[in-house]
Amino acid sequence: MDVGLFTANNVWMMICTALVFFMHLGFSLLEIGLTRQKNTINILFKNVFIICIGLLLYYIGGFNLMYPGDFNGYLGFAGFGLEAPILPDGSLDLTYSEGYTYWTDFLFQAMFAATAATIVSGAVAERIKLGGFMIFTIVYVGLVYPIVGSWQWGGGFLSTLGGEDGGFHDFAGSTLVHSVGGWAALIAIYILGPRIGKFNEDGTPNAIPGHNIPLAAAGVLILWLGWFGFNGGSVLSADPAGTSIVLVTTCLAAAAGGIGSFILSTVLYKNYDLTMMLNGILGGLVGITAGADLMSPFESILIGLIAGAVIVLGVALVDKLKLDDPVGAVAVHLICGIWGTLAVGIFGVKAGVTQFLYQLTGVAAAGVFCCVTAFIILFAIKKTSGIRVSKEEELEGLDLHEHGMDAYADFRMNQH
Repeated sequence: MDVGLFTANNVWMMICTALVFFMHLGFSLLEIGLTRQKNTINILFKNVFIICIGLLLYYIGGFNLMYPGDFNGYLGFAGFGLEAPILPDGSLDLTYSEGYTYWTDFLFQAMFAATAATIVSGAVAERIKLGGFMIFTIVYVGLVYPIVGSWQWGGGFLSTLGGEDGGFHDFAGSTLVHSVGGWAALIAIYILGPRIGKFNEDGTPNAIPGHNIPLAAAGVLILWLGWFGFNGGSVLSADPAGTSIVLVTTCLAAAAGGIGSFILSTVLYKNYDLTMMLNGILGGLVGITAGADLMSPFESILIGLIAGAVIVLGVALVDKLKLDDPVGAVAVHLICGIWGTLAVGIFGVKAGVTQFLYQLTGVAAAGVFCCVTAFIILFAIKKTSGIRVSKEEELEGLDLHEHGMDAYADFRMNQH
């Protein structure tokens, strides 16, 4: 490969790596903005822990679980740590078959790995024991996420469903990243139960307003920016045509998602709900992630509009089921992740019944595996160390009880 092209590819991939890393700030701001002041430190701690432990776990074994080389298509492991490519003269081989270095490949993929646990963090906010959440994160990010990823991106059975014609298609992870986190979030909020005061005795939901909507809005805009790296980097090169169309479809779907949720929520609830519009933007982004490389601009707008509507209906469905999801993670990442994955079989250059069935197979395989593993992990934690904080801790706030500090110390009420 031409040295200039190789360098351009590698630099682009590193920029995208930085953008995906920046998304963790977006997730943090969104979560603390949509929850109560008394739990801010707890949420920030979880998000910082996730990125730290996620990188280390991906180094220890996750990378080689996800990209095991030749394997049976279901489970493989290429060994612990990173195997530094060495040339015959003893020097490090900085080239890589994909057109960027081995090190860049590891770091880019590692940034994706922690995202799955971040999705769960928002759903379980304000009532999960920190220790239990950390144990769950270690097992889920260390084992479950890379195994599911290997089924497609590592050359596993989903990637070969159709033989030479190709099989399941998930460009940047509507299922392999977002639904993997979304399924775990669904199981977690079922096991945890709702926050105190979320539902009345007759089952009707109460709104528990977030304490800082400006931070939530900033978080969503940061996530939108980060998606330039999330989807743009998934081209796996700096190819001008490939990256350009992916960024166009990504942005159009995000914009359409915001408008779709705004219109439907306004029609249904007769008010201009900013938080619903913000989640609609995220829904559009998650929805286009599976097929960003296959869609025309118009098709990406349709996918985003539908995702925006799905957000409004999804949030209502979660409430109807008496499940408590403080940030709307299940609607955004799970339901829109499923929609985006199935949309590859409805829109774009691969659309057709056969492709739709491939997509459905991928959704089902990931769903069953993630639900079963998440349930086992969380149920085991519940039965051993316990998973939910006490009533007193929940009412007074996790910051005080689990961290002994306050996010906004200058604003603390004078208790006299």
